[in-house]
Amino acid sequence: MFDISALGIALSSVFTVENILLILIGTLFGILCGAMPGLSSVMAMTIMVPFTFSMSGYGGILCLLGIFCGSIYGGSITAILINTPGTSNSAATCLDGYPLSQKGEAGRALGISTMASTFGGVFSALALFITAPILAKFALNFGAPEYFALAIFGISIVTSISSENMVKGIISMMMGLAISTIGMDVLTAENRFTGGTTYLLGGLPYIVILIAMYAFSQGLINVLDYKKGGVLNRDSAKLTRVIPTLDDVKKTAPVILISSVIGTVIGAIPGTGGDIACWTAYSQMKRLRKEDEPEFGKGNIKGVAAPEAANNAISGGALIPLLTLGIPGDAGSAIMLGSLMMLGITPGPLLFSNETDKVYLIILGLMVANICMCLLGYCGMRGFAKISSMPLQILTPMVFMFCAVGTFAYNHNVTDIFVMVAFGFLGFFMVKFEFPIPPIILGIILGDMIEKNLQRSLVLSKGSFGIFFTRPISCVLMVIAIFSICSPIILAIVRSMKRQEKEA
Repeated sequence: MFDISALGIALSSVFTVENILLILIGTLFGILCGAMPGLSSVMAMTIMVPFTFSMSGYGGILCLLGIFCGSIYGGSITAILINTPGTSNSAATCLDGYPLSQKGEAGRALGISTMASTFGGVFSALALFITAPILAKFALNFGAPEYFALAIFGISIVTSISSENMVKGIISMMMGLAISTIGMDVLTAENRFTGGTTYLLGGLPYIVILIAMYAFSQGLINVLDYKKGGVLNRDSAKLTRVIPTLDDVKKTAPVILISSVIGTVIGAIPGTGGDIACWTAYSQMKRLRKEDEPEFGKGNIKGVAAPEAANNAISGGALIPLLTLGIPGDAGSAIMLGSLMMLGITPGPLLFSNETDKVYLIILGLMVANICMCLLGYCGMRGFAKISSMPLQILTPMVFMFCAVGTFAYNHNVTDIFVMVAFGFLGFFMVKFEFPIPPIILGIILGDMIEKNLQRSLVLSKGSFGIFFTRPISCVLMVIAIFSICSPIILAIVRSMKRQEKEA
């Protein structure tokens, strides 16, 4: 039930000069960290957590909310300008953002990214306020079969993101699934493909591979294509237009809305995250592309709007199970959980009834953080664009440096750097031989989720695969996954038949 007095207390707490300033500082810090390859939103929050405990009142929580929102958005800046996602959540943005930048439309891409990110964040904050208890109950119904079906659905989108060469896409995905099996088996505790080293017992670190595949490999490509006095993308520094036109708003509005819903719902399911949300939204919008629109992957503005709306909607979605059940939706909200408890706020079902003002404070803080992100994004956009006009002899070593620093900062292990370099060369050769990178990343992300939940489901059902089709949620997800796999193939056949009829 809506509590006016609690809302008044929250408004008076959030809208003070000190707290607004802390949100601004947190958001700016998050954007800068997000724009640096290897420094994820989790790292940015981890760096700042010790400092937030010394802040008065609820300033620490509001500052963390700013970092949370800003770092997710920041990853899109380098994704669009130099084809290097600052965070894993922005990997899908590269596919259409960078081609737009190469066409001299970096300002347009950044403007749409900022608009979509802001809407996705505000939408998820409203969803947190209106539908938190409903979505939390729905997420609570997810067991091992449902998680397995969700992961299969995630894998199924490989057919849409690899439509140009489906065979190479499937090979790339299988490589990712194979990499995800390295380490100790969860059920039997058997060591697999570890080569007798303890380093691989926990598997290969996903963040390290992501940095290698997207950032380090791009650095190697820059070295190969180096020309004295050259820049990565001179045209992208010339931002002729940063505010989206009315026509662009009309084209992307439905995409942003649908993707915000996808991001919020996926964010509300514990254990998922922006990676799954952005690829899911991207693939679904690609499937709905009209014939007269530019192809996805070649500079379609909807390919920028969809992942950015979805991954920023994660911020509010992930807080739904956190505040209502005390279950963090992802790593970022897990840090938020610890911070809330340190400040005397205990998330759970009673929080909405006993401490409503604190719930409103978090929701308002999230909204203000997204508005600050929008203002900082548009005001600093021309400064961000200068990244791509830097000479390659300066930019390329910086990319390598950030890759090494970000990799080491992740786990404080020098071996990670050698692994990053090895996978960087693998990514370089994959790009040169036209093997798509997204499927291998999807395979690594979802492989562990598929394996663990398949094992648990088969234990529950005593070896029967029927469990996935006898439970309503998992059955629906499996049917959608099968349709997702088959539909691009069927559409390709239909289009081929139409072309043959026209030629005849």
